[in-house]
Amino acid sequence: MDCEDMQMIISEEPNLSERKEGGKRGRKPGRKASNEKIDIRAKLERSRQSARECRARKKLRYQYLEELVADREKAVLALRAELERYRLWSSELSEGRIPNGFQQLLEESGFVKQEIVV
Repeated sequence: MDCEDMQMIISEEPNLSERKEGGKRGRKPGRKASNEKIDIRAKLERSRQSARECRARKKLRYQYLEELVADREKAVLALRAELERYRLWSSELSEGRIPNGFQQLLEESGFVKQEIVV
């Protein structure tokens, strides 16, 4: 290729500075219609409403989880108390004594039949 061929190739390329206005990308400043402004306001209001609803759902979810945790903590405390009662009963039984409430537990569970006095 010589210099003349290069000049012909360069001259055949479209001039980038001579682009049509319709070919530009992106928003065109100064061309907003009044209905576009209304659409933007409606979009912003929908966004705000969606954010309010999201926060309300989040608050309800956290309240539910807090209640669930509180219930589980109560259950854990009740089970710990029951475990401690059984430990005390075990130590008393190993010493040869019948602990208070142990007989009633056996009767309720059906291990020992209640005697009927006539």
